[in-house]
Amino acid sequence: MRMRVLGRSGLEVSAIGLGCMPMSAFYGTPDTAEANSTLELAIDLGITFWDTAEVYGSGANEELIGHTLQRHRDEIVIATKFGVEPNYVLTGRPEHAYAAIDGSLTRLRTDRIDLWYLHRIDPTIPIEETIGAMSDIVSTGKVRHIGLSEASAESLRRAHAVHPIAALQSEWSLWSRVIEPEVLPVARELGIGIVPYSPLGRGLMTGSIQDLSQLPEGDHRRNSPRFSDENFDHNKELVTRFAAYALNLGCTSGQLALAWLLAQGDDVVPIPGTKRRSYLIENSKAVDISLDAQQVAEIGQLMSEVAGDRYGWGHSYGDSPLPGAPTQK
Repeated sequence: MRMRVLGRSGLEVSAIGLGCMPMSAFYGTPDTAEANSTLELAIDLGITFWDTAEVYGSGANEELIGHTLQRHRDEIVIATKFGVEPNYVLTGRPEHAYAAIDGSLTRLRTDRIDLWYLHRIDPTIPIEETIGAMSDIVSTGKVRHIGLSEASAESLRRAHAVHPIAALQSEWSLWSRVIEPEVLPVARELGIGIVPYSPLGRGLMTGSIQDLSQLPEGDHRRNSPRFSDENFDHNKELVTRFAAYALNLGCTSGQLALAWLLAQGDDVVPIPGTKRRSYLIENSKAVDISLDAQQVAEIGQLMSEVAGDRYGWGHSYGDSPLPGAPTQK
């Protein structure tokens, strides 16, 4: 596995990371045995940049990872997030940050977090106050670097003025390119690494989902506009054309989607989520695919007409993309 450095932070991570959320929440029934095997295999493959959050499974995801992390602590760069409570209340209060870090450390069975994100911007709290508390926690040694998730260009600037921001985690893929016009240039100006989540379009980009009946009960994609009856067939046709392009290059659709992101710059580290070893192996091989500028442009054009909003309330990109989520001070 190749390595990359997140922006100007100096934090070196595997070029492809592992999104651990599906192991505990949102994608059907968890399979703990398979998840544990996947984590161990990730280490063998060199995929050692792992992403979780306190809200995933209401802490269960951090606890799951903690068992493996404890045995391999020096091999793993662990990232977690705070600021979204289980009922989707956004809370960026400084006092919550101090409590959240101790909870994550306990569940992850470690004495330090390598990269700690504010999961979503709380519009009721000045971001300077939240980042100030996170900066104080860095000074204690409990956190090495801090990041933001789904932040606007303005929030990036304001946060970075308080404490260096190592990484921005946002949705970015051929499926969703909303960060490109405004947010991406500011992140690069400030030397902030880019960590795309859902780089495979929540699985549809892999071509493995041919019918909505394949989605199990409780799978959050059943409520996604892009998987709705009116949009699914159109989007599946785009993926079919994309799959043909991948076949001509001798790779899978998922590998090509990741390779396209990797080709956007050395500051980009996608974190495809999976709970299965077979997909992990497939994803790891994306680093071996080299694309030239013409191919990157052609691939982008293939997926330029995706139907449906990414969450259900428009294509706009903002600080707090959680529909109807209440906030509290």
